[in-house]
Amino acid sequence: MKLSAREAEAYFARPDTSRTGLLIYGGDAMRVALKRQQVLAALLGPGAEEEMRLTRLAGADLRRDPAQLLDAVKAVGFFPGQRAAFVEEAGEGNVPALQSALDDWRDGDAQIIVTAGTLKAGSKLRKLFEGHRNTYAVGLYDDPPSRAEVERILTAAGLRDVPADSMEALSELALTLGPGDFAQTVEKLSLYKLNDDSAVTPEDISACAPRSTEAALDDLLNAAAEGQSDRVGPLIGRIEAQGATAVSLCIGAMRHFRQLYAITADPDGAASALGRMRPPVFGARRDHLMKQVKLWSPDRLQDALTELTDTDLRLRSAGQTAPAMAMVSRTLIRLAAMGRRR
Repeated sequence: MKLSAREAEAYFARPDTSRTGLLIYGGDAMRVALKRQQVLAALLGPGAEEEMRLTRLAGADLRRDPAQLLDAVKAVGFFPGQRAAFVEEAGEGNVPALQSALDDWRDGDAQIIVTAGTLKAGSKLRKLFEGHRNTYAVGLYDDPPSRAEVERILTAAGLRDVPADSMEALSELALTLGPGDFAQTVEKLSLYKLNDDSAVTPEDISACAPRSTEAALDDLLNAAAEGQSDRVGPLIGRIEAQGATAVSLCIGAMRHFRQLYAITADPDGAASALGRMRPPVFGARRDHLMKQVKLWSPDRLQDALTELTDTDLRLRSAGQTAPAMAMVSRTLIRLAAMGRRR
């Protein structure tokens, strides 16, 4: 039987111990591995490895010795509790062994959990689990995690006091990170908040989130817009080491200062302009923008945009000989000086 995404999420949290087996497949190996870990933990409970209630079999090994799966399914354990036989990286060549094990399965046998990569609709492995009356098949795709999925990961990590603004920040982070990176970030956040009973704040999340080139660029542009000229050089050096180009920095700066201009020039005020922005702005980023709006007038922002446009044109000029990154650095330092003027 095939499970929909919503049905699968509920099943992963509370698997049915009376089922014969489950197939989890998808192109993202990390996403498949995380779901397999979740369902095995929910199915077997703690101590399954130590109590030998979980048998691991590689798909390649099973092709050489198909009988070992049925042996694992029928084996009687020394400890009470649910048992499982886990077949990793299964393929079409494992279908005969899996078919035999599913046909011979009886109540009390170990449940058969199988993972695989991308499987086409005509795959024999998919058809085996989708067509069996007592098994499930779940396909995992690169869909963004749902709010419920983010909440489940937080709860599993012991993070329960998460206000709305922090939840929004984590949901946005889940959209930009892969499932493995997001899970590691939440684990890091739980360690960061260890023995700290206060609510999770956007600042806590920012401290634990991976520092990408985009995040470093945000730090640079905030420094320039807030008059912190002494930070511009070191931040540019860090971003350049990550592979960013002078043109990309200039484009990012123009985008940031255009956004500032739109906020400061809004007739309804900065707070109203920020509230209408999509995607929504919250947490530390909103605080930085509100601080910068107070430092800049529309007229000076127009001057800043002129400086950036001139720099962009020089960077793209065929006759330009000056070091490109040094040109951007000088421009941002000049903008930082403009931001300090009252």
